[in-house]
Amino acid sequence: MLRKMLGATLALIAVLSASTVQAQAPEKKKLTIAVGGKNLFYYLPLTIAERNGYFKDEGLDVEIPDFAGGAKALQALVGGSADMVSGAFEHTINMQAKKQPIRAVVLQASYSSIVLLLPKDKAAKYKSAKDLKGLKIGVTAPGSSTNMFVNNLLAKDGLKPSDVSIVGVGAGAGAVAAMDKGEIDAISNLDPVISTLEASGKYVAVADSRTEKGMKDIYGGDYLASCIYVNEDFIKKNPNTTQAVVNAMVKANRWIAKATPEQIMAVVPEAYMAGNKSVYKAALLKNMVGYSLDGQMNMKAAQNVYNVLKQFEPSVIAAGSSINLAATFDNSFAQKAAAKIK
Repeated sequence: MLRKMLGATLALIAVLSASTVQAQAPEKKKLTIAVGGKNLFYYLPLTIAERNGYFKDEGLDVEIPDFAGGAKALQALVGGSADMVSGAFEHTINMQAKKQPIRAVVLQASYSSIVLLLPKDKAAKYKSAKDLKGLKIGVTAPGSSTNMFVNNLLAKDGLKPSDVSIVGVGAGAGAVAAMDKGEIDAISNLDPVISTLEASGKYVAVADSRTEKGMKDIYGGDYLASCIYVNEDFIKKNPNTTQAVVNAMVKANRWIAKATPEQIMAVVPEAYMAGNKSVYKAALLKNMVGYSLDGQMNMKAAQNVYNVLKQFEPSVIAAGSSINLAATFDNSFAQKAAAKIK
C-alpha cells in the first residue's frame, strides 16, 4: 500500500512539474526583433544577448533584421514583419498618442548617448542651437531618436524642426562617409560612428548625452533611452515569450556591468570595430555608464521623455494630456527577471 501511495505521489509530482515547465515555455519560440543600427552601443545589450546565447538559453530562436534607423524598425513592427523592436522609448509615447498600444518591456539604457558633431571651424563658433538654422543635419533615419535629439535642441532655443534639413545617413560607414565628403553640415548619431569621426580630429561634439552632465543639460534629468518594445496584443498572447526575451536582455545588461572592454570586444562581431579596435575601446568606455542594471523603467523618467516630445512631436502635441504614460511601459517582466538573475 505504502509503495502504491509513494508511486502515485511521484507520478503526481512529475505531472505537476511537467505542466509547470510547459506553462513557462515560450508560446512563440521563433521571433523577430527589429533594430535600427545593430552595431551601435545604444543596442549593445541586444548583441550580447544574441552572441552569448541568452536567447537560446530561454528556448528562443531570434532573428534580428537590421534597419537604417529606429523609425524603420518601428515600421517593421507596425507592418507586421517584426514581433518586437529594440529601439528608442520615445516611440512608445509617440505611438500611444496615435492610439496604437505599444509598450516597453525592458530597458537597455537610460542614457541616450546621442551626440551632435560639427566640423571644427563651425564648432568653434557654435553658441546655441540657433547656429544650426539652415544646416543639413545627418541622422540615422528621419523620425528616429537621433532626429528627435536634434528637434529637442532646436525647440529649447525656440526653433522648429523645419528650420534645418534632415538627411538619413544610417548608423555605419555610410554615416562617416557622408560627413567626410561634406554631404551634410552636421551629424546626430551614436558610437561607434561618433568616436570614429572624433578620432579624425576634424569634428567636435557640441551636444553630448554620453555623460551625466550632458543628459541633464539636454534632457533635464532622468530619461529612458533604448528598450525592447512590443504591441500590447503580443504581450497578452505571448506572456512567456515576452518573459523569455526580457530574461535574456536582463542577463545581457548584468553581464555588461561586470565585463571589461576587452571581454565585450571579444564577443561583438569584428565588423563593429570598423578595423580600429583602439577607437572602439575608447568609445565603449564613454558609454558604459548609461546601461540599465535591472531593465526597469520609472514614471519620472517617462514623464521627462514626454516633456521633451511635447515640444515638437505633432502627434504628442495633438494628444495633449490624453496620453497615458503608465501604458507605455510594463515593468512586471523585468521585475521577475531581476529577481531571478543575479
